[in-house]
Amino acid sequence: QVQLVESGGGLVQAGGSLRLSCAASGMIFSINNMGWYRQAPGKQRELVAVITSGGSTDYADSVKGRFTISRDNAKNTVYLQMNSLIPEDTAVYYCNADIAEVAFMTSNYWGQGTQVTVSS
Repeated sequence: QVQLVESGGGLVQAGGSLRLSCAASGMIFSINNMGWYRQAPGKQRELVAVITSGGSTDYADSVKGRFTISRDNAKNTVYLQMNSLIPEDTAVYYCNADIAEVAFMTSNYWGQGTQVTVSS
């Protein structure tokens, strides 16, 4: 059973930084795209950043220049470095990954979410 476990959320003042981590565990043959989404109260879940297995990245316009996504393929882990945080970044952040448990059979997985709160 594949699991994604996030860590690193918390409360931070505006202008501060946080680093989120998400580790995949279980029966894993390969991991393709990994990404971070967030959902603020009363809003739809939105893509924050995504990274391919080859290291290509893409970001939501609202976080470009402030957030950096990276991954350690040896550890099956994806990171989100968040700098210059603003109150509008407050949300539950979810890890997402396309994981193949066996060759050519990929499924999409979600983590349980971690709360990020930015105070003004």
